[in-house]
Amino acid sequence: MSASPPIIDVAGATQRFGTRTIFRDVSFSVRRGEVFVILGGSGCGKSTLMKQLIGLLPPTAGRITIGGDAITEESGAAERDRALRGMGVMFQSGALFGSMTLLENVMLPLQMFTPLPPEARVAVARVKLGLVGLADAAALMPSEISGGMAKRAGIARAMALDPPLLFLDEPSAGLDPITSAGLDQLILDLRRDLGATFVIVTHELGSILAIADRCIMLDRHAYGDEGGIIAEGDPRRLRDESTNPIVRAFFRRQVPQTAEAA
Repeated sequence: MSASPPIIDVAGATQRFGTRTIFRDVSFSVRRGEVFVILGGSGCGKSTLMKQLIGLLPPTAGRITIGGDAITEESGAAERDRALRGMGVMFQSGALFGSMTLLENVMLPLQMFTPLPPEARVAVARVKLGLVGLADAAALMPSEISGGMAKRAGIARAMALDPPLLFLDEPSAGLDPITSAGLDQLILDLRRDLGATFVIVTHELGSILAIADRCIMLDRHAYGDEGGIIAEGDPRRLRDESTNPIVRAFFRRQVPQTAEAA
């Protein structure tokens, strides 16, 4: 039996702003049902690549397909719409609307994109909040909850339309170690229970090693003054086996030898 096609395929993605190249020739694929992490140091282009993947930033060059549908500018509107409807996104801060309760925040995609009647939207939103451990917090406002709860609520909203693909931007940023570990476990539980594919942008080493099946590592000097991929694979193997000094330093929390010698 042949393997199923990847849910994401990126070929030669490049991003330039004026004369500055953030990264170039980024190519990778994401398999269905895996937790895939985009990692690297600050300023390497992780968030820029995420914006390309979710359709907010058209790449300067290259091609990106989601579920077989292209999302780059040359693709048709129907093809692009199919691709974008198949994903949910949790932004770094949770990006909850402060004037809405958690329940109303999760209901919003259902209100915008489905014909469900109000009582059905409420029922679905309550189920999603229950999946992330917030069943008892539905009536709370974002100002009344912790940072970890806001992240969970953001994930619940991203799951509102049952997308097969979930993008999480820095889900552990700003969280204490215990809350961060709980969020890592939630991601693994959702992957197991729902069969969802996760693409996560992070530089949190503990989370990377705890949840990632595979990863790519970006570096802003992969090609001299231009960024790109410097490593790809199982992060635990990269930690133990990579000979690249930048990769080794990242996974061992060390100053790279190249930087020490400078």
